[in-house]
Amino acid sequence: MTNSFPQLAIEELGYYVYFLRDPRDKKIFYVGKGSGNRIFDHIGCALNDTPSEKLDLIREIQNAGKSVEHFVLRHGLKTESHAFEIEAAAIDLIGFQNLANLQRGHGSTDFGIKSTAEIIAMYSAQQLETNLDVMLFNINKRFNREMTSDEIYQATRYKWLVGQRRNKAKYAIAVYRGITREVYVIQDWVQDGDNLWSFNGYLADEDVRHELQHKSVSNLFLRGAQNPVRYVKC
Repeated sequence: MTNSFPQLAIEELGYYVYFLRDPRDKKIFYVGKGSGNRIFDHIGCALNDTPSEKLDLIREIQNAGKSVEHFVLRHGLKTESHAFEIEAAAIDLIGFQNLANLQRGHGSTDFGIKSTAEIIAMYSAQQLETNLDVMLFNINKRFNREMTSDEIYQATRYKWLVGQRRNKAKYAIAVYRGITREVYVIQDWVQDGDNLWSFNGYLADEDVRHELQHKSVSNLFLRGAQNPVRYVKC
């Protein structure tokens, strides 16, 4: 098994993006970028007992009498930033949830995979204007692209530090990166600890969602603001 590149190959490779594949089911389990012999370093790290999903899988492959398959996806890249971009695109395409990577690709939050509706919302979203009584919940820290619709609902409804004004709100809106993502009817509130409240609700009607979804509220959530909740018309 090859465990290093010849010096001449290293000099020609430049920065590169690579992936590791499980020989047993041909599934890619790790994407990375680097230079020199970086692609082979993971095998050496697996020799110690450091626990990690990636290293545990490598040890499992080796204990089965197999060898991890190494592939270079792109090479000859002139800058590390170029390698970062390709690495991030590969992670997005394969799906972060399908990999043993500890972090998403560089810049994936702003420039990573998005639906066409999200692209339109990002670059041409109209400012939210409504006469409805709504609460906005910034779920940036709870959000990931692989969330199911129920997981988005749970992230939106669950445990907020809110006061009596909550009782005036009819709709709850999930907000991610300054754009409204989903809209729920608030049925009631339940206390979830000291001064923490969660609402029970359900997905709003299509007409309401059309009015409130994919609108910009960046003017209400200024960069660095600590409070993740905003009231509109309440």
